[in-house]
This record gives sequence, C-alpha cells and structure tokens, in this order.
Amino acid sequence: MEIKRAGSQPSAKAPSDWFTGTVRIDPLFQAPDPAFVQGASVTFEPGARTAWHTHPLGQTLIVTAGCGRAQREGGPIEEIRPGDVVWFAPSEKHWHGAASNTAMTHIAIQEKLNGKVVDWMEQVSDEQYQGAA
Repeated sequence: MEIKRAGSQPSAKAPSDWFTGTVRIDPLFQAPDPAFVQGASVTFEPGARTAWHTHPLGQTLIVTAGCGRAQREGGPIEEIRPGDVVWFAPSEKHWHGAASNTAMTHIAIQEKLNGKVVDWMEQVSDEQYQGAA
C-alpha cells in the first residue's frame, strides 16, 4: 500500500505549448509498472483550455468543480459540470477547458501505451473555442 498525502506533490503550471490561458496541474497518481494508468487534477481559469490532442488508449475526465467545455473533432461543443464523466475514445481528437466566465476543475485519467499518454496537436483558436468555426 502507498498513500500519497495531499500536498506532497507540487502543483505545476501547464505548458503554453499545449494549453491556452492559466492552467494548473496537480499530479494525483502514476501507477508503477506493470500498470499503465495515471491521473491528475487539472484546474482551468475562465477561458483556458487544452490544445487539440489524442490519447492512444483514451481518456476519462471527471468534472469536480465549475463549468467547462469539451469538444471532439467534428462534434458540437458540450458543456460539462461537476459530476459529469467524459470519455474520449482512443485516438479521438478533442479538447477541453473552462467556460468563458467560470473556472473548471477535472480529474484526468489516462493510460500509457509504449510510454506515451498523449499526442499534442494545434492550439484551439478563439473562434473554435467560441463555436464560430
């Protein structure tokens, strides 16, 4: 058994290459080999969001606070709220983040495939974020 005490792992500012706006990542767990799963709590300030990306084995988001947005390529922008659980299928291109006027926090859970959990792509434009493109 291993217990990771609250506050024992430092928060990190999300890199601007992969995120727009102010985003904080708080690591939660990374299972040791041979397990593949890892998770983090991610907080997006209003208007902040990820870039477009995919996960080789998919991703689960559990919204814990605030109001957010999520979109898969070719689909509508969906509002997400506390208690919502979002599943992105393996290799499904998508983005997620906060609403324009409200912060949002979610727990992100994904698995490694050959040591990789995510493939980052282009930034989500303001027009895409607003649903105009």
